[in-house]
Amino acid sequence: MVTIRLTRRGARNLPFYHVVVTDSRKRQGGSILEQVGFFNPVARGKEVRLKLEIDRIDHWVKLGAQMSDRVGALSKEFRKQNATQAVAA
Repeated sequence: MVTIRLTRRGARNLPFYHVVVTDSRKRQGGSILEQVGFFNPVARGKEVRLKLEIDRIDHWVKLGAQMSDRVGALSKEFRKQNATQAVAA
């Protein structure tokens, strides 16, 4: 089964996550099919906290990929954030 999940990168006490599409049987840091975004939970100032390629995520979900709970929540947050920015512009 193909899953969309987070894989951790970054230093100790400074987490940074890539949002990746991968086979669920592979280990967390193993080979990936595609990277579709990133998440920086400790972003400060003008650093970007969350960036997702929603069109690619939708493509993979349409093909049967399952999102992890955390990626689902981040995706929902990103869509809401973009909708708010579109209304403001």
